[in-house]
Amino acid sequence: MTKIESATASLYIVATPIGNLADFSPRAITVLQSVDVIAAEDTRHSGHLLQHYAIKTPTVSLHEHNEQQRSEVLLARLQKGESVALISDAGTPLISDPGYRLVSLVREHNIKVVPIPGSCALITALSASGLPSDRFSFEGFLPAKAGTKRQVLDNLKNESGTLIFYESPRRLKATLTEMIDIFGPDRLVCLARELTKLHETIVTQPLSELLAWVESDSNQQRGECVLLVGGNTEQPDPNDAEAERVLSILLTELPVKKAAAMTAKLLDMRKNKAYGLALKLQQK
Repeated sequence: MTKIESATASLYIVATPIGNLADFSPRAITVLQSVDVIAAEDTRHSGHLLQHYAIKTPTVSLHEHNEQQRSEVLLARLQKGESVALISDAGTPLISDPGYRLVSLVREHNIKVVPIPGSCALITALSASGLPSDRFSFEGFLPAKAGTKRQVLDNLKNESGTLIFYESPRRLKATLTEMIDIFGPDRLVCLARELTKLHETIVTQPLSELLAWVESDSNQQRGECVLLVGGNTEQPDPNDAEAERVLSILLTELPVKKAAAMTAKLLDMRKNKAYGLALKLQQK
């Protein structure tokens, strides 16, 4: 193949390697050689990949700070009959990377959008993690602020499918510590680090063991990280939700002990359990 599939103007969403350059598909290379312009998240970063494959197509930047304005410019070029390719620094564009505004705008104007599939870190990690893959959700990057991060994790603790996160290596230990507190020390988690690169690591262990291993080896606190958390296999007690609702009302007027005692009596549950739920609510 020496020419792109269509002579009509199209926006090509091109996945690039996440580490190993040999993972780049011949179709992706042909598209990048044939379009009129490549929109790259970081033109300097992508320049190494393009140079490696002798791709001399002009590039423009498209990142989170200029996406709105640059999308309008690229749309105008597409409307003139040119073809555009979108790439991110690594992996599939739009997955925790810029591009959503551009794709939405282009589709609104009935211009063809063509996906050129390839590497994606979350799918690569899931396929090798050993965790259930029949149901999963991608949660992207967790919030940087500790309080907001705890709230997000708390809202996910009863999900039965595998949870997938991207995480910064400098926040890895703190995130694992928070997960132990919220998910429990025995919940299985996979750390997939530096995927397809020389120092690739894919380790699945209970949370407490994985944190101890990461703390003992500073090399595991470097590079690109994907965290996959096994789903909650315990069936939640439906009475807990009602107990939390009652407690949230009573705690506005009563001390913890008394609110817990009244909730236990109203819902015919153990006092110790009601007290534990009350303490948890106070920490939120």
